[in-house]
Amino acid sequence: MSKSKQLKLGAFMRPVSIHTGAWRYPGALPDANFNFPALKRFIQKLEQGKFDAFFMADHLAVLNMPINALKRSHTVTSFEPFTLLSALASVTEHIGLVATASTTYDQPYHIARRFASLDHISGGRAGWNIVTTANPDAALNFGLEEEVEHDERYMRAREFYDVVTGLWDSFADDAFIRDVESGIYFDPAKIHVLGHKGKHLSVRGPLNIARPVQGWPVIVQAGASEAGRQLAAETAEVVFAPAGNLEAGKTLFADIKRRARAIGRDPDSIKILPGVLVIVGETVAEARAKRLHLDSLVDYDSAIASLNSALGYDVSRFDPDSPLPEIPHTNAGQSSRERVIALAQREKLTIRQLAQRIGSYGGLAFVGTPQTIADDMEQWLTEEGSDGFNVMFPFVPEGLNDFVDKVVPELQRRGIFRHDYEGKTLRENLGLPRPANRFFQTTTASVS
Repeated sequence: MSKSKQLKLGAFMRPVSIHTGAWRYPGALPDANFNFPALKRFIQKLEQGKFDAFFMADHLAVLNMPINALKRSHTVTSFEPFTLLSALASVTEHIGLVATASTTYDQPYHIARRFASLDHISGGRAGWNIVTTANPDAALNFGLEEEVEHDERYMRAREFYDVVTGLWDSFADDAFIRDVESGIYFDPAKIHVLGHKGKHLSVRGPLNIARPVQGWPVIVQAGASEAGRQLAAETAEVVFAPAGNLEAGKTLFADIKRRARAIGRDPDSIKILPGVLVIVGETVAEARAKRLHLDSLVDYDSAIASLNSALGYDVSRFDPDSPLPEIPHTNAGQSSRERVIALAQREKLTIRQLAQRIGSYGGLAFVGTPQTIADDMEQWLTEEGSDGFNVMFPFVPEGLNDFVDKVVPELQRRGIFRHDYEGKTLRENLGLPRPANRFFQTTTASVS
């Protein structure tokens, strides 16, 4: 592999830390998820560190967990992503703005309009994280008695993608001529009516917004189930793929790239960025001590609720010091369930031990000095375990500042991370092509 290959870095910022105990850590901001001045400082710091994107996950319900666990959660209140990212667009110039939007409980016309608007407002920095929502409480918030079945969610998502991207192509890039003398605002030959009628969706179109600056906002996807991998290979340009270790990362990386190649896509047009919690210390021992302190701040009520949520099954009625029982198939998200079960089996964890791990943060973590963390990231890059990472901070602001001020310079010194942004749009900075309009041949610059 060429040494010139560069890491791509996103920042997972909703919640501002994935760790359950983050808000209780000494010096952390307890209200960081709902503190706009702080969020503004965070994104500007990330832009100073040349991060590719600021990523906001989203939930369509208060987390479905017992109240004794919910009362300890720092994610119970946070901003709606589009409102926040539109505001943050005005105080940044380069960093990408990625938001989750559900294909299960929203309509494609709404999604197409919001992302097209964010892309224009930000000058071409929007990204859409496609998700299929598995929370049964979300179903209750949208007029349903039970959640949509797993495979049905993915089939709807695939059709949803086709509709949204078709709506973004409603106008040719050069449709808006705005000729004051003739009084012609746009060329009627350069508008397309989608007229979609499918199994799950019926959308006439056209979209009432000019084509996005990037052609389409960058398509982002998470998940590692069979259905999720195939959807990623067909549609995604960035994949936030969960991987607990390098070997799992290499397997997932190769599988998604292989699937993409099999359907005629350039594998390099998909950037795979596993999520990783990064804890920085002056020494490895200091970093590990931070992790131990952080984990100690998680109450068992929260830990067991997180485990139940990840499994889609209530194990709190079992002896907490016994092994995890056989977990029946459920309608919950499959990839997280399988990872948790595999972790319990691999490390022979009791329910209590597993809950403590999942309730704090049970995924991939790099805990060490700037040098050892850079070693890990470089190894994943060179051995094709990833194209970069979606970085999660243990607490803010300290954890975020440590990464930008200490780890980023080490990555730059090694020549595997940028010193400055390559372009103005998220696509340019990620090295992704601007998609051609499927209905029009013109490829001129988009009209804002």
